[in-house]
Amino acid sequence: MVKTIHLVRHGHHALLDRRLCGRMPGVGLDELGRRQVAHCADLLAPPPFTIQSSPQRRTRQSAAILAARFGLAVEIAPAMDEIDLGDWTGRTFEELADDPAWRRWNSRRSDSRPPNGETMRHVQNRVVRHLEEFRNGDGDGTLVIVSHAEPIRAALLHYSGIPLDDFPSIEVTPASISTLSVQRSGIRIAGMNRGMPA
Repeated sequence: MVKTIHLVRHGHHALLDRRLCGRMPGVGLDELGRRQVAHCADLLAPPPFTIQSSPQRRTRQSAAILAARFGLAVEIAPAMDEIDLGDWTGRTFEELADDPAWRRWNSRRSDSRPPNGETMRHVQNRVVRHLEEFRNGDGDGTLVIVSHAEPIRAALLHYSGIPLDDFPSIEVTPASISTLSVQRSGIRIAGMNRGMPA
């Protein structure tokens, strides 16, 4: 059995590092983001047999660029959706700076959550379940999944054996590729956060 999963973060968008977009509708790639994903496509080898995407617009746009390169359709994978940030969705980092819940979230991902949002543990569980379904399925080949920083980070923390509270140790930059090697005995990390343009 030879299986590979490439976890690709979507490309840059205009609100990146300014606002907590989460599942906010209508957030799409900008020109930089489109260039980043086109560069990412050059690095995906061997060619994938399937491309999956989170339901969000920016990931679907990124996946469409990759799919066009390889002549594939895009499958929507709800399990790889962005974390639900609840009441923080759409807020700026400045607006949250003095919020004790925000400070706790950024130090204790293992036992905190955004107000009316999703825990990091729940994100990790749904993502890992999806990846393990691929491992246990029939057939070989390469799967590309276009997702977001937090779901990809959750997967990498799990397969690295790193606790959720140590989330800053895993970097996931726009249009980066993190690769999982899938074997009958389990899934291991073959590469992290590579390929983004300078």
